[in-house]
Amino acid sequence: MAIDLEALYIDLHQHPELSFQETRTAGIAAQHLRDLGLEVEEGVGVTGVVGVLRNPSTGPSTSSGTQDGPSTSSGTQGSGPSTSSGTQEEDFPRPVVWVRADMDALPVEEQTGLAYASTAKGVDPAGTTVPVMHACGHDMHVTAMIGAVEKLVAERAEWSGTLVVLIQPAEEYGAGARAMLDDGLLARYPKPDVVLGQHVTPLPAGIIGVRSGTQMAASDGLTVTLHGRGGHGSRPHATIDPVVMAAATVMRLQTIASREIDPQGVAVVTVGSIHAGLKNNIIPAEAKLELSLRYPNEDAREKVLKSVERIVRAEAMASGAEREPEIHTQHTLPATINDEEATARVSSALRRALGDSAVVDPGMFTGSEDVSWFARDAEVPLVFWFWGGVDPARFAEALAAGTVEKDIPTNHSPFFAPEIHPTIEVGVTAMSAAAREFLA
Repeated sequence: MAIDLEALYIDLHQHPELSFQETRTAGIAAQHLRDLGLEVEEGVGVTGVVGVLRNPSTGPSTSSGTQDGPSTSSGTQGSGPSTSSGTQEEDFPRPVVWVRADMDALPVEEQTGLAYASTAKGVDPAGTTVPVMHACGHDMHVTAMIGAVEKLVAERAEWSGTLVVLIQPAEEYGAGARAMLDDGLLARYPKPDVVLGQHVTPLPAGIIGVRSGTQMAASDGLTVTLHGRGGHGSRPHATIDPVVMAAATVMRLQTIASREIDPQGVAVVTVGSIHAGLKNNIIPAEAKLELSLRYPNEDAREKVLKSVERIVRAEAMASGAEREPEIHTQHTLPATINDEEATARVSSALRRALGDSAVVDPGMFTGSEDVSWFARDAEVPLVFWFWGGVDPARFAEALAAGTVEKDIPTNHSPFFAPEIHPTIEVGVTAMSAAAREFLA
């Protein structure tokens, strides 16, 4: 019986889970993969799931005891194959294709008004109860991946090789891919020949956006602590006010992109959070800023990071701070760079599957992703693309009115919700067609 992908999507949307807490989502994905005949391991990188479909070519099996078609396992946690403990790399028929979908949600209160809108709550790392929503579409990613695997299983007589399915946690923390790799992913599973991934985005449904080179920006998340001298609000002369120091720092940081980066280049410096003080008549002892930095390459990254440090330290000095500010990196994500040759192959496959007009160059996105860690650690090509989730008529109307930015909710918005159809079907077709391009 075919998997009801619409029901799966709605269920995942109604039950979102925060990063590294995706136990329910992981369990559902793992069970579907087992039902499709894959070898499955759970708990990889905390909550990650790995499914393996070995599909040797017609003739003698290349894996011990495995006949033509997928091999199955008991399906319990830790049951997946290991290339370092008894199972050798040659036991996996080549080529090997890794396909990845992320599954975590965000601390956002849904405001879509949909009948299946999330009302879920979660507890964030600070212990605070927060609303939770799939505001980035990761529920659609998992749904499309399960559908793509189902399609590939049904078509297994037409291809051969090994499909490795990664259901990844904690993309929103920029930590899930690294966690799976640090948990021995490459030691326990066959090295890929290519890594593939996709992301739903506010393009018209039916449109695929893919380009070679830098598809998404590199990113760093920084926490800056500015140290002052606290005191009574009525005696500012006896203090060193970190709130004023923070305000000056925030304003000066904006000049990096506007005055230090070539206007034809790309850089984003966002101060997304400021925390200082607890009461109106107390000047606090410190202020904390949280920064999100984006850039297309390592040269730009080095320039922006040096500029941030220079400005932070200079503003502290200008304020008379008696203690140096602290700058801590919370995460670092490399640029998502699509391999030229592999991207050309994927683009051709997608045009064959969906039509020439369906595949466009979306330009570089200044958002960031951690998917490229898989390809970087394995030293293999990556292809990562976007697929649209907006009603085409609605998008065309907003485009004609010049109100796309205002009227079309983007990822991380409380109003973000892909059209269920044909978004699911296009995601299934895109991922399965791309994987088939590399499977013999």
